[in-house]
Amino acid sequence: MPKGRLYGIGVGPGDPELLTLKALRLLQSCPVVVYQSAEDKPSVARGIVAGYLPGNQIEFPYHLPRAIDAVAAQPIYDKIVTPIAEHLAAGRDVVVLCEGDPLFYGSFMYVFTRLSDEFETEVVPGISSPMGCASALGVPISYRNDIFSVLPAPLPVEVLEAQLLNADAVAIIKLRRHFAKVRDVLQKLGMSSRAQYIERGTMENQKIIPLHEVDPAQVPYFSMILVPSKSRL
Repeated sequence: MPKGRLYGIGVGPGDPELLTLKALRLLQSCPVVVYQSAEDKPSVARGIVAGYLPGNQIEFPYHLPRAIDAVAAQPIYDKIVTPIAEHLAAGRDVVVLCEGDPLFYGSFMYVFTRLSDEFETEVVPGISSPMGCASALGVPISYRNDIFSVLPAPLPVEVLEAQLLNADAVAIIKLRRHFAKVRDVLQKLGMSSRAQYIERGTMENQKIIPLHEVDPAQVPYFSMILVPSKSRL
């Protein structure tokens, strides 16, 4: 029996209409649909594409641990791909949903690195959150030869400062409980006036809030600070 094919598809930053045509075709044609979710919450990725699902597919979630040592998490990552591998071995194609782009800080990477050597795999890129948020904010991120950086907010202060000074434009992701630290760094470097905060970009409950009005205790997982280029055409 031939093995099934593994597809990792990016479902974009939140707006269901930002799904690519290829991702939509695979989403509706594969017999098995898999998606990441927190154990106590519905899957955001599935919610984005819920209106496109035909209703006759096998569906199941997998749960990734957060805030855990990368080495200690490896056995957990190994375990979550087991049911996916079983469907593929049985000859069923499997589509794995991923918010944004599968290979840009995407949850699909944990599946990809464990199964792509054994099963034929195709990745369908999606619109990443920095691109979606830039469009929602209406700001050009970079011009000409500008250096654009993506910085995870959990980085140490000294690393954030150095990287911010070395880039022309920046997207700061994974804010949540690190918002106050990032805001203070931006203020120290004189960059807070350029910085723009957005949460749940392109989703129905999107909010754009001035940086100084953001409550650090209320910053959600899906939030971002964009510091666009100072360049102008």
